[in-house]
Amino acid sequence: MKDTFKHKGLRQQLVDIVKDKGITDAKVLKAIGKIPRHLFMDSSFLDHAYQDKAFPIAADQTISQPYTVAFQTELMQIKPGDNVLEIGTGSGYQTAVLCELGAKVYSIERQLELFKITSKFLPKLGYRPKKLIFGDGYKGLKEEAPFDSIIVTAGAPFVPKPLMSQLKVGGRLVIPVGDQVQTMTLFIRNGLKDFEKHEYGEFRFVPLLEDKN
Repeated sequence: MKDTFKHKGLRQQLVDIVKDKGITDAKVLKAIGKIPRHLFMDSSFLDHAYQDKAFPIAADQTISQPYTVAFQTELMQIKPGDNVLEIGTGSGYQTAVLCELGAKVYSIERQLELFKITSKFLPKLGYRPKKLIFGDGYKGLKEEAPFDSIIVTAGAPFVPKPLMSQLKVGGRLVIPVGDQVQTMTLFIRNGLKDFEKHEYGEFRFVPLLEDKN
């Protein structure tokens, strides 16, 4: 669990890369610069931890590319104290970014192996989401709704209706939609049945699987 000056220096270089690609939110950049991404990865990838790339983690999943994490987070426009639902805890890296921004994070993971690893690991780094849940993200988390924002960190072939219904009016859902290649999509809830949709180009994610626990 070491975080050295070398790691901190590499993180600052990563912040510059992400900035050069168009991320402007100072709080998001600060979070990327602070979180020790190398600790979220398999030791065989440590040398690559601060490259702007996705890498394999347990259970055939990946830790997302830092630019993608920053891009999705920036779209969410998080304010401290916001109720945020994350679908796909994964390594916990995105969860840590949300915690750094002061969000109250509820995160759902469908892979038991990852859920067990991440729920022990995040508190060791000082990140304490409100709830980490083992379950099916497609259903959302009705008992804690409505949410200020919802982030889906896996490719979704369609937009799950429960997630739309669990957004606050004024809330934002950020979700990569598509099969092989996904279009990053933002839904803003303007009224009970009124959703505004924005699309932000192509990204590649591992698939969001339904009922596969």
